[in-house]
Amino acid sequence: MATFTLKKNLRATYDEAVTRVPEALKTEGFGVLTEIDVRETLKTKLGADFRKYKILGACNPPLAHQALQTELDIGAMLPCNLVVYEGDDHRAVVLTIDPMQTVASADPRLRGIAETVRAKLARVLEQLE
Repeated sequence: MATFTLKKNLRATYDEAVTRVPEALKTEGFGVLTEIDVRETLKTKLGADFRKYKILGACNPPLAHQALQTELDIGAMLPCNLVVYEGDDHRAVVLTIDPMQTVASADPRLRGIAETVRAKLARVLEQLE
């Protein structure tokens, strides 16, 4: 089965990773637009306990603009989500969508942009360790 994410298991704790991910994103021209605390949301809405888990919506404005000019409906796949969660070993796991498996496969005109985004996100993950 093909994977649709880029994933990195860290030695860092969840709290350390949540702090470091936005800084790593900045080095590749991304900013965090949204932050969803899944653990807190599930606790509030359902009374359910869940591991530490956040979804960060990241955007690289020049690349988003280029993608939107190519295909207006690509907005349904923006921003790029990065997930940070606490693994069973209490270490952080960071993952993000692989745009080559999603965006590029949906519209070949977006392949070049998807390749650029993938390379940038891969470098973000590498910076975290």
